[in-house]
Amino acid sequence: MFARMTIMPIKPDRIDDAIRIFKKSVLPEARKQADFLGACLLTDRPTGKGISVTFWKDEKTAVANEKNRYYQEQLVKFINLFAGPPIREGYEVSVHCFEPQAAPESRRKTPKKAARENKRTTPKS
Repeated sequence: MFARMTIMPIKPDRIDDAIRIFKKSVLPEARKQADFLGACLLTDRPTGKGISVTFWKDEKTAVANEKNRYYQEQLVKFINLFAGPPIREGYEVSVHCFEPQAAPESRRKTPKKAARENKRTTPKS
């Protein structure tokens, strides 16, 4: 797996605009690219620093979508939000782990909840 990281210096008062563009425009276009595996956007509101990380099957795939202009077309969407030039870097993903989100506290089964559920669903002999 390969990750392309783009460090984006964003005007601090435009962070919400950058998040909206990433969610509503960049992600849908990324999903159309061959061998796209996922993405995340990290932001630091006080400084305006944004870090986009996209995950690809391999480096060849990430380079291919730069050649087909996908990457450049996504950067242009942020041009009015940048406080400086973006920096692109690529990395081999050596370790990768995403945990499933934990259930909200109200949906977690406590021992008492589990016992009550078992009583309701256990057939009587």
